[in-house]
Amino acid sequence: MDILLSNDDGFMAPGINRLREALAVAANVITVAPDQDCSGVSNSLTLRNPLRLTRQAENFYSVNGTPTDCVHLGLGLYADDPDMVISGINAGANMGDDVLYSGTVAAAMEGRFLGYPALAVSLAALGRGGAVSHYDSAVQAVLHLLGHVQNYPDRSSMILNINVPDLPWEQVRGFCVTRLGSRHRSEPVVRAQDPRGKEIFWIGPAGDAADAGEGTDFHAVQAGYVSITPIHADLTRHRALEDTAHWLEACHDAA
Repeated sequence: MDILLSNDDGFMAPGINRLREALAVAANVITVAPDQDCSGVSNSLTLRNPLRLTRQAENFYSVNGTPTDCVHLGLGLYADDPDMVISGINAGANMGDDVLYSGTVAAAMEGRFLGYPALAVSLAALGRGGAVSHYDSAVQAVLHLLGHVQNYPDRSSMILNINVPDLPWEQVRGFCVTRLGSRHRSEPVVRAQDPRGKEIFWIGPAGDAADAGEGTDFHAVQAGYVSITPIHADLTRHRALEDTAHWLEACHDAA
């Protein structure tokens, strides 16, 4: 299997290096990752500055750009198409509303945009804002799924958002198909001053889980399961199409 591996935490992050080493045992892996932490950059592309590909080791490169940049450059390194794109392992969860901001999910989504099945993999702390350590559990989850990915229905449309609880592998209770939950609104912007007395701002932390009931990614991870959420890039609110058409017709009649 030929795999393009990327992330948003940067090429030095432990998650991508643990996964790169494990995948290389049984697959042909090319790793292309940002040269710095790009968490929260979503699907952004670098369009006004040149990109540079820097070789770090055999089949391992860093890029002065975003996760989606990395996927584009990485695909250019293949003579033939890879079998899939994997993004991760992210240090922290990407659940619920997080997927709108996540560079980890964005790299997987870009792989799908360009025609390849994709996985986004994150290691989720079980406490708010906590550090994560059980990367080997996330590696085991990926290796298990890769053994069955060829049988996934409609692989041409596959984007799986995977969140692994930060537990030893023997304590992980299994795999669970989930939907995205949602968070409360983020906390307010934090005002501060730099050393010269000028006002600066920090974006407030993400809100706690709001929709975290049974069936959601939040619920599964807190219960000790690997959450697997099939996602897609179509942002159309299909249920609102008919109501929007009626509203637009009424606007026209009132004009």
